Amino acid sequence: MEQWTWPPRYDEGYRPADDQRYWFPRRETMPAEQRDEKILERIREVMAYAWEHSPFYRRKWDDAGIHPSSIRSLEDFGKVPVVRKEELRADQAEHEPFGSYLCVPGAEVKHVNGTSGTTGRPTAFGISERDWRSVANAHARVMWAMGIRPRDTVLVASPLSLYWGSWGAYIGGERLGARVFPFGAGQNGQTKRTLSWMRQMGVSVLYSTPSYALHLAETARSEGIDPASLGLTRMFFSGEPGASVPSVRAMLESKFGAKVYDSGSMAEVSPWMHLGAGQDEPGVFAWQDLVYTEVCDPGTLTPLPYGAEGTPVYTTLERTSQPMIRLLSNDLTRWEAPDAARGRTYPFLPKGIYGRIDDMFTVRGENIYPSAIDDVVMADADYGGEHRIVITRDAAMDTLAVQVEHRAGLASADHPGWTERLSARLRSVLGVGADVVAMPPNTFDRTDFKARRVIDDRALLREIQGGGPR
Repeated sequence: MEQWTWPPRYDEGYRPADDQRYWFPRRETMPAEQRDEKILERIREVMAYAWEHSPFYRRKWDDAGIHPSSIRSLEDFGKVPVVRKEELRADQAEHEPFGSYLCVPGAEVKHVNGTSGTTGRPTAFGISERDWRSVANAHARVMWAMGIRPRDTVLVASPLSLYWGSWGAYIGGERLGARVFPFGAGQNGQTKRTLSWMRQMGVSVLYSTPSYALHLAETARSEGIDPASLGLTRMFFSGEPGASVPSVRAMLESKFGAKVYDSGSMAEVSPWMHLGAGQDEPGVFAWQDLVYTEVCDPGTLTPLPYGAEGTPVYTTLERTSQPMIRLLSNDLTRWEAPDAARGRTYPFLPKGIYGRIDDMFTVRGENIYPSAIDDVVMADADYGGEHRIVITRDAAMDTLAVQVEHRAGLASADHPGWTERLSARLRSVLGVGADVVAMPPNTFDRTDFKARRVIDDRALLREIQGGGPR
């Protein structure tokens, strides 16, 4: 396996020929069983390293009666207790600033990223220079698989803040040898300026969230610009479901005339592109030699076989500063066995990450994920660009309403037929009825980052149905 060492060391001068399909041909195409043997060796090295350097892991494994030397198979590893995000936050509160799972001296932390803390205590990511370079090399590999090359100009159109996504895309493109343009997002009027700079700089690749790309396309249209004329050849996304949702993917491809690639897992396990596309179809590979991924039963947390749906559990194989060992994601996915016909012999997630277990809601006994609703409404020819999902209760009955902007020019006389058609499609997909409410174009704010479309507000449904507040 090319450049497979512990601790990780990469040849920073290495780059494949532009016409080479694989960054590391051996690592990416070897029989999966052989790779798993190497991964087990690496897991044992990572666990021994964490045992020696991290009081957090030593305490956790001591309590569970586990020692790194007892891990003799991947099945054994599946019995190691998972780490939950709340454990990391609590540990950092007790051991400022990076927690007792920091495995390098504090002086070796050269980069700080983290969560925003809008829903609680922020989590700080302390990143050594070694890890920064490992992430850059890993992301370069995955971006290469997407067809990005040194001749490209990559626009990073997401906030250049604590958010790991922006910096991961930036350093990956830089390591690959491309021209990287860190324009960011989130300031007033910035999207219009983005369009101007894209033309001026000859941008060929866009990185953002799917929501922002759709907002960019709408803004272009409002300025009299055809998004397909911007010259993009490839777009890759993270931060929210979308790029592997068929209707969203098709909409992005048709608007921009570019190939669309999905990527992304969790900032805590960066390189977050370890779930990343490498083919021109929906879905992502689990690049197991970067971050070992298991798909587990959400209730028992036991690993599931290929073909099953569950929640990913991640183990970093190249991080030395804050290694994550069996971190529970609480996301949802379904995975398939490696297939040599795809070229790369990694497990495949055909729908990518399509929701968070936390985001799931239950209506009349049916479990519903927002991405399933997105796929239906965004595929409709009369969809106007945004929607909201409203959950409420009428007496003892749960009620689901979907407010959907219609396209400009849809006659009001056509609204009842349109909403009935969408309602019927949603019932077929979800298994429960949904009241579709037609909304004028541009009713809802657009986002410069991640879309938040689910509203649980019991009074709001009465208002939009004309009853007014009670």
